[in-house]
Amino acid sequence: MPGKSVLPGCLLAVAILAAPVLAQEGHPLTGSWHGSWGPNGGPQHPVLLYMKWDSKNIVGTINPGPNAVPLKVAKLDPENWTVHFEADGKDASGNPAHIVIDGRIANLGSYNRTITGTWTEGATKSEFKVTRD
Repeated sequence: MPGKSVLPGCLLAVAILAAPVLAQEGHPLTGSWHGSWGPNGGPQHPVLLYMKWDSKNIVGTINPGPNAVPLKVAKLDPENWTVHFEADGKDASGNPAHIVIDGRIANLGSYNRTITGTWTEGATKSEFKVTRD
């Protein structure tokens, strides 16, 4: 019965070909991340981060669009899954403001992982949380 021996071989071939595709999620920071920053219990400011791995560095943008702020520094420490980002943007009054974001990645095994930590803009330090879309 040659027909019965073909099916297991086909299933094995499909499994072998599908495994690498499922495993190739990419760099843990790649993608769009949405959330907010602001003081605990105070007004929150919505934020969108877009990041990707260019095979050498993490590149990204805070709030892509007409008022986009490119990340000047983007570092990931895989030992403890912490991140450090820096950018030069503008505060609510339109004055130049240096932005520093420090956080830790949580739910690393989940597609919708999160980064929580602090957002420092000028002299103001606030809480920060984003979730990958």
